[in-house]
Amino acid sequence: MPVIKSAIKRVRQEKKRKAYNVSVKSGVKAKFKAVRDEVATGKVKTNAELIAAIKEIDRAVRKGVIKKQTAARKKSRLTKSYNAVAAKPFGTENPGKAGTKKATAKKAPTKKAPAKKATPKKSAK
Repeated sequence: MPVIKSAIKRVRQEKKRKAYNVSVKSGVKAKFKAVRDEVATGKVKTNAELIAAIKEIDRAVRKGVIKKQTAARKKSRLTKSYNAVAAKPFGTENPGKAGTKKATAKKAPTKKAPAKKATPKKSAK
């Protein structure tokens, strides 16, 4: 055990952080496992479980619990396994409508204020 006050405080902080990180990671693992089990049994009806797992992974990245690349790898592997058994691959359920962008009104260019003329310097006598 540390003796110095700052070291004691650091131990307390690490305990809190570890407890939080473990809870977030276990949430990610639970969602991940739910999708894997659904894929293993072949009973994939909707992509709700997959979306929930992806949201949980993204949340863990935002909180700084897992790294961005680790999350990308997990999501990629999960989606790949889901798409292998799903009737409709993930990402094709609601592709959106092409060309439905709103027309943005362009502002008329504003005139710039005329530049001030430089006054000539007075010569020193």
